[in-house]
Amino acid sequence: MTPRTEQHRPQMSVEEFEELERHASETVRLEFIEGKVQVKAVPDGDHSEIYMWLLEQCMQARPELRLHPERGLKTEAYRKGRARADAVLVPKGSLRGRGEWSEADGVLMAVEITSYDSDTAQRDRVEKPGGYAAAGIPVCLLIDRDDCSLVVFDQPEDGHYRHQEKLPFGATVELPEPVNITLDTEPLKEFAD
Repeated sequence: MTPRTEQHRPQMSVEEFEELERHASETVRLEFIEGKVQVKAVPDGDHSEIYMWLLEQCMQARPELRLHPERGLKTEAYRKGRARADAVLVPKGSLRGRGEWSEADGVLMAVEITSYDSDTAQRDRVEKPGGYAAAGIPVCLLIDRDDCSLVVFDQPEDGHYRHQEKLPFGATVELPEPVNITLDTEPLKEFAD
């Protein structure tokens, strides 16, 4: 067997991951990205404040949509991944009847807010946007606290986003179709270190 094949062999099946996740402590959040079990940091206070800022912006601009926190999504090719987005933007009522790990259809935007842990660079900046693109989510918004920027990914195709734009905290950020929201990111400057 070649090293490349071994590298891409999942640690377990999706079903085994879901069973493990169901029995995990409430203080741990698990994800299954690119065939690997990953531990996601529990949000700190600044993370929660940034989420609330975004929630307010979305509600004011598009009251017919809902920004749900900590949503489990089936991601990646053939829905073999399980990512817990920091937030998903969906039409009101579209999550009714869905389980903990739902299909990504109907999700207009996935949101990631970086955490201060050793895996955030690879997980939040590379792996999760790729999984969201493969799932067909039209827009991914990364709020990167490490370099005080927002990255807007859009135009998903073949497991990646064809377009991305990076803007600093304080800039006006235009979220493209089908989100169509303009964000005033000036308040995010207070989270810059």
